[in-house]
Amino acid sequence: MWAEQDGKLYRKITFKDFSEAFAFMTRVALVAETQEHHPKWTNVWNTVEIWLSTHDAGNVVTDKDRKLAAAIDKLI
Repeated sequence: MWAEQDGKLYRKITFKDFSEAFAFMTRVALVAETQEHHPKWTNVWNTVEIWLSTHDAGNVVTDKDRKLAAAIDKLI
């Protein structure tokens, strides 16, 4: 589940292995491009952490972030 922390939406997702995590990130990248909204994220082996905020709005959570978060949820 997404949590709002420090003015950002945050989610940590654990996968079976690195390949699964990387494949997920590739799917997210394609969606992010279509929405013209790109996440801050990290990947360490099987774990992906994502932070979403809208830079143009002063680094706060907006509907743009919620829309991307909902799209990401559908990819898990």
